[in-house]
Amino acid sequence: MANPTAAILVIGDEILSGRTKDTNIAWMAEKLTELGIALKQARVISDEHQEIINHVRSLSAAYDYVFTSGGIGPTHDDITTVSVAAAFNVPVIQHPEAFQLLLDHYDGTDIKFTGARQKMADIPEGAALIDNPVSAAPGYIIENVHVMAGVPSIMQAMFEGLAPSLVGGTKPTRITVQCAIGEGTIADIMEAVSEAFESVSVGSYPWFKPGKFGTAVVLTGLNADVVRSAADSLTGQVKERGYGAEIQ
Repeated sequence: MANPTAAILVIGDEILSGRTKDTNIAWMAEKLTELGIALKQARVISDEHQEIINHVRSLSAAYDYVFTSGGIGPTHDDITTVSVAAAFNVPVIQHPEAFQLLLDHYDGTDIKFTGARQKMADIPEGAALIDNPVSAAPGYIIENVHVMAGVPSIMQAMFEGLAPSLVGGTKPTRITVQCAIGEGTIADIMEAVSEAFESVSVGSYPWFKPGKFGTAVVLTGLNADVVRSAADSLTGQVKERGYGAEIQ
């Protein structure tokens, strides 16, 4: 059985301009892999209403899970929520539980619970909340779309709380074979192994060091025994040609 599939949608002009470096994709990709959820796409888009609507709709239709980050803060340019609601043709409401969470969070502090901060309690009607143990303002789930904050520490805390509710699959087995030769010389071997072991993904990653070069061949699949057999086959064929090859 194939693993559930997922897509990541990072929303924010600051990412596209280079002002902010995205780290959420790499972090989520690792966590999804551990859960046995196959990440198939990661997109970075601008803070534009119709863009968000289009991408949310297309990804939601194509994959089992969609995870978004960014654009659910208190400022005028945080338009993810209204756009996600529009994607599913539902209104945005002031969610009573979300409002109370924020009210409690700011109570007893010197920070005013302004109208802008109250905006963070606006949630698409019918959505379920995602807990935010860092700054209280919740994310939410609507259909198969999980909407989270863009700040990495907050997004990560949200995802960690969310993870136990996700239905995953088999954690992939990944084996690396370090080959002391360039990928062009063993390209036919990699192709033959890929064809012989159809359930195993064979990836080639050349590397260069002063006075040395080689290729890291990464074999990935859901059946550990099959992946091991593919790695053994590739290693043996590379060695037969007189080149060094070592399974790591």
